[in-house]
Parts: sequence; C-alpha cells; structure tokens
Amino acid sequence: MSQINNIKQPIANELDLFEDKFKIAMKSNVALLDTIMTYIVKRKGKQVRPMFVFYCAKLFGGVTDATYRGASLVELLHTATLVHDDVVDDSDERRGFFSINALWKNKIAVLVGDYLLSKGLLLAIRNKDFQLLEIVSTAVEQMSEGELLQIEKARNLNLSEEIYYDIIRKKTASLIASCCAIGAASAGANEEQIEQMRLFGECIGIAFQIKDDLLDYGEEDIGKPTGIDLKEKKLTLPIIYTINHADKTTRNFIINSIKNHNTDKKRVAEVIKYVNEHDGIKYTRKAMVEYKEKALTILALQSNREIADKLAMLVEYIIDRKH
Repeated sequence: MSQINNIKQPIANELDLFEDKFKIAMKSNVALLDTIMTYIVKRKGKQVRPMFVFYCAKLFGGVTDATYRGASLVELLHTATLVHDDVVDDSDERRGFFSINALWKNKIAVLVGDYLLSKGLLLAIRNKDFQLLEIVSTAVEQMSEGELLQIEKARNLNLSEEIYYDIIRKKTASLIASCCAIGAASAGANEEQIEQMRLFGECIGIAFQIKDDLLDYGEEDIGKPTGIDLKEKKLTLPIIYTINHADKTTRNFIINSIKNHNTDKKRVAEVIKYVNEHDGIKYTRKAMVEYKEKALTILALQSNREIADKLAMLVEYIIDRKH
C-alpha cells in the first residue's frame, strides 16, 4: 500500500462518497459546461484538501452531511480560483494537463470560473451552511489579497520577511486553514476548537509554501535547482534572507540579476549558488520545520489519538514531498 493510500484508509469510504457527491455538484444542463466539468473532475489530484476536511471533522465527533458539502464548497471555490489563475498567468498547463483556457480559450475559462463560484455559493446557501460559506469566502478574499500584494511588492523587489509571511499566509495557507476549520465546524465543534484547527491548517499551509520555495533551489536530494521563482522575479524566503544578510555589493548584484538578468541561466545559477553557500537554504529549512512543529503541537492537544496520528502523517507527507 502506498503512503498516501495508507493515510487515506480511515476515510477512504468518505472520500469515495465525496467524489460522487462532487460530480453531482458540478453538473450542468449546458452541454459545453458539462463537458468542461467532466474534464475538471477527471484531472483532480490526490484529494489532500478533502482529506483535511474529513479528518478534522472526525476529530470533533464525526463526518456529517455538512462535511461533504463543506468539502465540495472548498473544492468548487478553489477550482474557480485555479481556472481564473491560469487565465491571469496565461498558463497552458495545470498538473500535467492542459488548462481550461488552453483548450477552450480565455472567455470560456473566465465564465467557467464564475460558474464554479456560483455553484459553491448556491450549495452553501440552499443548505443554510452560512458558517461554512463565511470560512471559505474569507479564504478566497485572502487568496486574492495575497496574489495582489505579491504583484505589488514584486515591482520594486523590496520585500521583508514580514511581508513575505503576510503574502503566503493569505495566498497559500488560508485555503488549507479553511479546510481544517470547515471540517471542525461541520462536526459541531465550538468556536475555540474551530479557531484552533484554522491555526493548525495555517501553520501547515505556511510550511507547505516554504517547502515549495526550497524545491526551487534543488533542496537536498530533490535534484537540480530550477530557479523558476527567480526567473519569474518572485522573492521567496531563501533569497530574502540572503539579500538581507549580504554586503551591499552582493545585494546589488543579486537584485540586479533578478531584475534585469532573470533569463540569463549563468546569472541565475550564480545567485542560487550564493544562496546555498550563505545559509539561505539552512535558514529556510529551519523556518519550515518550526511551522510544521507548531501544527503538530496543536494536534498533540487533541483527544482522538487515532485520527490525530493520521493527520500528523498527512502533515509529514505533504511537507516531505519531493516535488
């Protein structure tokens, strides 16, 4: 049994049932829309977000009908943001598959994103799941703010660690935080417990994004550095730490390389080498582990040890990934 299947085992039935319910939630009477919805369902990933929803529900009494709707709500609104992201980024690919805009062009992709958004809103409103809707809508609001904040700050390449964390807390961590909060809320957890799980998810999301930053530098045995973030002028934690601790000449060289020579492979390789040699990677790894430990500390407080242990395995799985 693969590691991910082992982690899924206690909620395998719930995940199967969720897949069926999610397909129904995506249905449309318009043939073109239905074709696109079928395509989206077929290319779904490892179900990590629904796993967090179901496990967090099991921590606080068990899975209910509201849990399934909560998981669908997260997936519908998240998929809507991904479809729109691909249009914004002019991206032709998403997880090895053609993006919606690559196959059906931008106009249809934007309308599909709007459709998914409305499906999520209606699913929550028709079932009076207002608390769940508020949790997910807050995450979508933060994701949009995070993206815009990153665009705004990327222009002058002047980024502090504080702003970096603000960006990833909003852009990446808010979604995983909403999965965990929704799971707890759907099972009848109180406000304090819901907030505790939201924080748990936020810590995982931050650690997850920091891991992403490390992958760009060919961290440990993962392989050759890609430097994609540098080519896209994205300032991530390894480079922020290095710039803030370099002498003036080196700092100017790094900033100039990212601003004006980000497509020059030799210059990008020099920057990556400098980051590696001046503790940028070591510092970033330490930060990632600290956030992971914060998440595991919250889990250690939960009374349902069997479920908490599986959740801990899921945390380790997504942080230890190789790609």
